[in-house]
Amino acid sequence: MKKSMLILTGVLTLSGLSAQEYKTLQKTDPAGYKYEEVTDDPTHTRVYTLENGLTVYLSRNPKTPRIQTYIPVRAGSNHDPADNTGLAHYLEHMLFKGTSRLGALNWEKERVELKKISDLYEQHKASSDSLERRRLYHQIDSISTIAAGYVSANEYDRLTTSIGAQGTNAHTWVEETVYKNDIPANELERWLQIESERFGELVLRLFHTEIEAVYEEFNMGQDRISSRVFEQMGKALFPTHPYGQQTTIGTSEHLKSPSLEAIERYFYKYYVPNNYAIVLVGDLEYDKAIALVDKYFGKKPAKPLEHPKFARELPIAKAQTYDVYSKDPEYLFLAYRLDGGTGSMDAAYLTLVDMILANGKAGLIDLDLNQAQQVMQAGSSPMIHKEYSVHQLFGMPKQGQTLEQVRELLLAQIERIKQGDFPEWLIEATINDLELQKIRATTEPNDVATEHYTAFIHGQKWGDRLKFIENLRKIKKADLVEFVKKHYADNHVTVYKRIGENKDLIRVQNPGITPLELDRSTMSTFGKELLAQQAPRLNPLYIDYQKEIKRTQIGKQTIEYIINPDNDLFELTYLFDMGQYNDKKLDLAIQYLGLIGTDKLTPQQIRQEFYKLGVSYSVRSMGERMQIILTGLKRNMDAGIRLLEDLLRGAKPDQAILDEHIAQTIKAREDNKKSSQAIFRAEVNYAMYGEHSPQRDIIPTRELKQIKAAELTNLIKGLMDYKHRVFYYGNDVEGIKKSLKRNHKFGTKDYPKATVYQQQPTGGKIYYADYDMVQAQMMMLRRVAKYDAKEMALSSMFNAYFGEGMSSIVFQEIREAKSLAYSAYAYYGGARKLGDYNYIQAFIGTQANKLTEAFNAMEGLVQNMPEAEKNFETAKESVLRDIESERITRQDIFWQYESLKRLGIPNDMRRQVYEEVKKMTLADLVAFFNKSIKGSDYTYVLIGRESDLPLDFMKKYGQIQKLDVDYLFNDKQD
Repeated sequence: MKKSMLILTGVLTLSGLSAQEYKTLQKTDPAGYKYEEVTDDPTHTRVYTLENGLTVYLSRNPKTPRIQTYIPVRAGSNHDPADNTGLAHYLEHMLFKGTSRLGALNWEKERVELKKISDLYEQHKASSDSLERRRLYHQIDSISTIAAGYVSANEYDRLTTSIGAQGTNAHTWVEETVYKNDIPANELERWLQIESERFGELVLRLFHTEIEAVYEEFNMGQDRISSRVFEQMGKALFPTHPYGQQTTIGTSEHLKSPSLEAIERYFYKYYVPNNYAIVLVGDLEYDKAIALVDKYFGKKPAKPLEHPKFARELPIAKAQTYDVYSKDPEYLFLAYRLDGGTGSMDAAYLTLVDMILANGKAGLIDLDLNQAQQVMQAGSSPMIHKEYSVHQLFGMPKQGQTLEQVRELLLAQIERIKQGDFPEWLIEATINDLELQKIRATTEPNDVATEHYTAFIHGQKWGDRLKFIENLRKIKKADLVEFVKKHYADNHVTVYKRIGENKDLIRVQNPGITPLELDRSTMSTFGKELLAQQAPRLNPLYIDYQKEIKRTQIGKQTIEYIINPDNDLFELTYLFDMGQYNDKKLDLAIQYLGLIGTDKLTPQQIRQEFYKLGVSYSVRSMGERMQIILTGLKRNMDAGIRLLEDLLRGAKPDQAILDEHIAQTIKAREDNKKSSQAIFRAEVNYAMYGEHSPQRDIIPTRELKQIKAAELTNLIKGLMDYKHRVFYYGNDVEGIKKSLKRNHKFGTKDYPKATVYQQQPTGGKIYYADYDMVQAQMMMLRRVAKYDAKEMALSSMFNAYFGEGMSSIVFQEIREAKSLAYSAYAYYGGARKLGDYNYIQAFIGTQANKLTEAFNAMEGLVQNMPEAEKNFETAKESVLRDIESERITRQDIFWQYESLKRLGIPNDMRRQVYEEVKKMTLADLVAFFNKSIKGSDYTYVLIGRESDLPLDFMKKYGQIQKLDVDYLFNDKQD
């Protein structure tokens, strides 16, 4: 399982680490701004506090001329009134709608209509008469149409897109609401103007369409059974605290009966500068950045603020179990609640216990449950809140195993820690592993910025957060054992996700919203003035791949490499131009490799040795390609290569291990047939390739059971006999050459012939699968033309204008104007190598009783693209600014080049795209649309409850075929 804890720290040494001081120093910049700085901080963070209480985190990282921004607010679902759950999340959505200046065309008239709507919502909430509520809703709908006429829709999204922002979004959680943008460094001032405007005033416009989008998010959660599992777990762990008693999304009843007055009270109470922060990490100048933040946010007044306080939970007296049902594969979560939250010793001990249990490499669960194949899958992860912490253990049963048996195996690992039944070195190795991860994280602005906003939300000093790993090093084995004995008893909650009917699904009527008419030619005075400002443009930088990718020789073998300028970590990759398509047993062999040992070392010892070295390996098989990757500490590079080569050459066959792995492979196939996501992916694959598809071309179960262990180990041992290439990323080229000479064999054998899967023509077909869910999903597919590099500029512009992002035509029409889906997008592309076809893919995920309307809306768009000059210019600016601020660096240079080569492109195509986009007109895009998007030859893929799907309606678009899951996965059991 993915670990959610991020801790940044200093330079790693696996032995004899010198203690970091992490002293917090008070400093003043030349302009008089006071800030805190921590010694030995690899992120060079400055933490300012302005006079109005606003906290500002600044960290310089000139990797690319961009800045990762976050605005975290200390207000989440914990702060929701008990009778208005989901309010914080509602509010998050509404902050994208603008203010009395941003997005407003006639505020004086609009405000009158918005007051009427707000009053009607209060009446609607107060009424218990269903007919009266329906009447009030129709009034709201009618007035909303009038109010929308005074609005420049999606103006926030259009403005941020115009200045080159990426990843524009937000999220809400129990203690936080966080707003995010990744912006070009030269656009910091205009971004601050936009954010200052929307954080200064709340206008609840376009509310009733957005509320339906939020309800679609609720529906998505209903169909994602893990949400129900975590909800049940939270209720049991926190019987009185909002952590368990209030979900972030809110209840169905509260979502359908919102109070706009309550939302306004919430905003003006919590969205004050002494309760949020500005986080900026990237290519910035500290003095200039803080002056700009002060200019636009420093004058906002602070307000007295008191956060809600909650009574402490009583101890959990005994183990509790609960059942949750759905058609999805079965699994369980077992969780302990600890009384300490962020910054506490509980959190420190929990982090260490968690890594000893499951670090993905050599933890107790990793070795004794996963590698030993005692279960299908198991893991653990921490969840550290401000007030409490939760330790979650996860388990999925193998064939013939009960959930109760998996639970006992997980508990047995906890007992092992209580008994001290783990090696002493594992504590130091896990701490070093955490440190290794964070060294990598310091080079990524988003990782650093995430640490900043997490520290702010939890009220944690930056210096204290940096000290976390130093504090872990003070924990001794005896201390850890005693902690687990004390805190891990019968105080746990288990939620079993069993196979059965989900009786908790809530299905509601289609509210019948009147579509809004969006005038894409309009913009507020605020928006016009902002865009009229001329920020200095960045100059694009293009890559000369032949120059940037260095080459050296080992005999006749060429080694490609790029120098790592940041740290003493390395990455070594063996690249094969063969994969699963060349040999269907290759994936099985790769998985098997991770389970077996050699004549010298057991499987467990191999993992432990890699972990001790601070080195790890992985193998990726991708159709016609395969990569064996070794990464870790430079000084242990030679030992790591030697260990990997010994494993590859000396893999020891073990039929019992293989038989168990095959049994688990068969179980995994059966589990896929129970997963709506896996089924939908398989449907799309079938629509593209037909009966002879990669999804269906698998080793039959009968043959799978007959495979011998020696056959797979021979395949592994023979890998290096095939010709392959080597790429190295690090700072010791001579060292890698010497190590490869000593340890590695370069083969010359030709690859087996690859299976060719033909992409089938689309049109006249409707495929569907029956699955009990609240939503329905549809993908529209059209096979267009074989990949042509000349289309790159047009396809980039089409995606930006038509189908990707919140300012796109699809998003505006289907979600914003018609409120027919939470998730809707369209994308042109998909070819991965020269000779592949591109596709237009258009997706809708919506409440089943809205699917016909949503389909009509999407069908109308793909057959008749709206022509909006303003939107086109916004998309154009977005594409240009993305290229201007994009910097391909480090090992990404090599991998980008590899992708381009597969498409037959020898150089950096961005130069050509940039020049073509600058000259492109809307007429050019319309011509591309008419040629490549518009057409009758679409294939449609659906999943949902059969009785809810509009199959009779779909008949006019082609022949309908129900796809049986056994056929879809080509896996009937013997």
